[in-house]
Amino acid sequence: MRNYALETKSRIEFIRGVLKSAGADGIVYGNSGGKDSALVGILCKMACENTVGLIMPCGSKRNYGEDKHDAEIIAEQFHIATRVIDLTEVKNTLIKTMDGLTELTDAALANISPRLRMTALYAVAASENRLVAGTGNKSEKYMGYFTKWGDGAFDFNPIADLTVTEIYEFLQYLGVPDAIIRKAPSAGLFEGQTDESEMGITYRSIDEFLLTGTVNEYDRTIIEKYHRASEHKRRMPLIYGG
Repeated sequence: MRNYALETKSRIEFIRGVLKSAGADGIVYGNSGGKDSALVGILCKMACENTVGLIMPCGSKRNYGEDKHDAEIIAEQFHIATRVIDLTEVKNTLIKTMDGLTELTDAALANISPRLRMTALYAVAASENRLVAGTGNKSEKYMGYFTKWGDGAFDFNPIADLTVTEIYEFLQYLGVPDAIIRKAPSAGLFEGQTDESEMGITYRSIDEFLLTGTVNEYDRTIIEKYHRASEHKRRMPLIYGG
């Protein structure tokens, strides 16, 4: 297990260094009510008093209920400024506007929400001289389980090297409520969605592979399939070199 007292100190120093080099006055991040955003919000607030979390429901009933409630719990416990922006009408308007232009697939529809959220985050950041903090972890990155130009976009990420298992350990060290730690990871992209059911594998198996290199052959096949298919998400766009 990592030394999370030392991890906290070093990550606070990292965040402060990023802010100083950018000449930024503060931080903004998406407070989804999940484990990753909770850890990012706590670390950012420790490093910078001028940290604000945006709660951004976008159509899913879970966004308005459990997620919003948990986001507010974290914000209150760690004294993090919070703003709420409902993006549901914006999403519906965009979908309606595209009617007749193309037939939107389920994947395209699901990815609209995280991209709208990132638009909102960068609008606030640009208006208030803030940096956007990313909330993705190592397990999600390896699997490509994030939206390109959505939650995969950010100015800095203080937890990108941590697996989901380590995120849980870190949150326990910081005293985050068990209800948030026990909650099934979900991007809240559609009703009933959970990360593990959608991928067909548990984070425990993914983390075992990342931390030890060992995993059963069935899970290894799933991991390698996701990793190969999502390679384009982890690299800069291809450009012609001339």
